[in-house]
Amino acid sequence: MAEDWAFVHNRASDAAWTEGLRKIFEYRDLGIKDGTHGDYVAHVIRATERSDPDEVQHWHIHDCSFQLVYVLNGWAKFEYEGKGVRKIEKGDCILQVPKIRHREIDCSEDFEVLEIVSPANFETRIVDAPADAAD
Repeated sequence: MAEDWAFVHNRASDAAWTEGLRKIFEYRDLGIKDGTHGDYVAHVIRATERSDPDEVQHWHIHDCSFQLVYVLNGWAKFEYEGKGVRKIEKGDCILQVPKIRHREIDCSEDFEVLEIVSPANFETRIVDAPADAAD
């Protein structure tokens, strides 16, 4: 596993922003997926000027074993199964337990996060709202 990982230096000056899972965000891949041979992915996600709602604003889960979100800028409101509505703000960190049902409710125009997930190629599935959902 880690013995065959490659050293990665991803330069901010070479940053490439692309579309990803969410249409209202753009993503900067940090090269960790290639460096760890798919064990992890790390990317910076930031809000775009688009406000189109998408499927991931519905209740969903990620089929992964590790997901960490660190807020670099702005804020967002998420609702988590069994945890209620949470507003995450600049400097906050969330460790999402595997397969926790959640949904994004809203975010600021300057919302930006660092997200680290394992494995790199994880699936996202739309699911029914949990019994304790706010609405």
